[in-house]
Amino acid sequence: MMDHSKPRTDPRIIRTRQLLKEAFIDLLQEMEIEKISVNRIAERATINRVTFYLHYRDIPDMMDKMADEMVEDMQRALDESPSVDSDRNDSLMLLNLLEHIADNAKFYTVVLASRRTPVFTERMLKLLSDSVKRRIEQFGMNDSMVDAGIQKDIAIWYGSAALIGTIVAWLRNDMPYTPVYLAKQFTLLRADPQWRSVEGG
Repeated sequence: MMDHSKPRTDPRIIRTRQLLKEAFIDLLQEMEIEKISVNRIAERATINRVTFYLHYRDIPDMMDKMADEMVEDMQRALDESPSVDSDRNDSLMLLNLLEHIADNAKFYTVVLASRRTPVFTERMLKLLSDSVKRRIEQFGMNDSMVDAGIQKDIAIWYGSAALIGTIVAWLRNDMPYTPVYLAKQFTLLRADPQWRSVEGG
């Protein structure tokens, strides 16, 4: 049975928004964000300026909606792993996330690693913080973490910052490792009691 709860977006609208998004990323790759105008985006996307305003109020609104889409895509990647075993699930979640980022490397490199676009970094940090928090709440805190008196909020800050920091560094260095290899490296790091405690493994 088909799900009719969410109306299907017109493919032409999806296509236009994709053209605008790609034009914005191309321009952001070439120049500072302050120099990007609606006219430049429209021209690069080969549409007229009026069409831009049918989809977005202005460039900040466009970036905000792009950040929303980014978070939805990343959450979808994280949700592909069933929550069964804590260690295996965390590894699969990270692998799915890294593969998604690698598949969209140009976008993530521009918005996270090469330009100052806080809206994207902040949204990703919140997503990862929420994910780490859920793992700790679901599987509990590691014994060594409890024994050391580590506070849950500090563990969440540390875990999410470590993840986003590593992902950004990976992008800035032109992804020298495959998602599979990087995910395995994270698994090895998590063998360290301090790291395991952060992710609640």
